[in-house]
Amino acid sequence: MKIAVAGGTGTVGRHVVDVAREHGHDTVVLSRATGVDLVTGSGLRPALEGADVVVDVSSVGTRSADTSRQFFGAVTRNLLRAEETAGVGHHVALSIVGVERAPFGYYTGKALQEELLAQARVPWTVLRATQFHEFVGQVLGQATIGPLNLVPVMRSRPVAAREVGERLVELAGKGAAGRVRDLGGPEVLRMVDMVRDYARATGRRGPVVAVPLPGGFGKALRDGTILPGPDADRGRQTFTQWIARL
Repeated sequence: MKIAVAGGTGTVGRHVVDVAREHGHDTVVLSRATGVDLVTGSGLRPALEGADVVVDVSSVGTRSADTSRQFFGAVTRNLLRAEETAGVGHHVALSIVGVERAPFGYYTGKALQEELLAQARVPWTVLRATQFHEFVGQVLGQATIGPLNLVPVMRSRPVAAREVGERLVELAGKGAAGRVRDLGGPEVLRMVDMVRDYARATGRRGPVVAVPLPGGFGKALRDGTILPGPDADRGRQTFTQWIARL
């Protein structure tokens, strides 16, 4: 099977590529590094020639709702158009648990992505996952006041990016299934505790302080809105195990 991975150099994308190749699949990475611009669509159609399935794990570093919508809207539309032309039979996309209940900031673009897929002619599958263990590295240092590292008051069920990659490759090998069961990690943790553990493990200095974010998104982070339900699948690797391997 030939799998094209959109965002194949990212946090999850690297794992998708590795797992796909370990299983003997012919794998193509769709990224600027390989001559494909997902936002403009440049280089996309020839890159999809002969592809059986596209796995979209593309991402953009932003908290802006407008930027997120522009990115995911453009990428999803470009992929779907190119897939129709190339005869790709299956589109697999990674989304986020709780995206429809917390359509704010970055989540706004992911919600649009799901809306576009629901209307697509290309058969599709969507896997929603929780935050990856690596998310703590993005949070630490993102907001500071002097020596203080500020992190949002947040509950998370972090999951290993490798396990997300494994699940996406598994889904790619099956028929289109629409939205499948969510995937989360094995335990619910406080983000402030996770960041403190990560800071100690990586030698980062400065106190880590939890701060409640205002508005609807801040409430969603605190009250469990973005946690998976009881019917979700659970990953194996704990955050503590991931930290120990750093």
